[in-house]
Amino acid sequence: MSENNPKPEVQHHPQDGRFSLGLEGNTAVLEYHRDDNIITFTHTGVPTELEGRGIGSRLARAGLDYAREQQLKVQAVCWFIAGYIEKHPEYQSLLDS
Repeated sequence: MSENNPKPEVQHHPQDGRFSLGLEGNTAVLEYHRDDNIITFTHTGVPTELEGRGIGSRLARAGLDYAREQQLKVQAVCWFIAGYIEKHPEYQSLLDS
């Protein structure tokens, strides 16, 4: 993307329990709920128009980095997040055993 059109950043909406990324009139989301020191990722949704562009991975990293910063344990109910953690061992220590 050009300097005048920077790469959109993932936004965190803690009051709504979600991370989002808007691009080209579409919005991808990572939904979660938090209970004490556990964050449960429940759904990742990427519109068809944005698939295959790494949007889901950007949302996953944002959510998991947030969990790490907040010292939260992760429960991955969402299949996408579970698969992402499996493929990225640096996040496996976050899993709630």
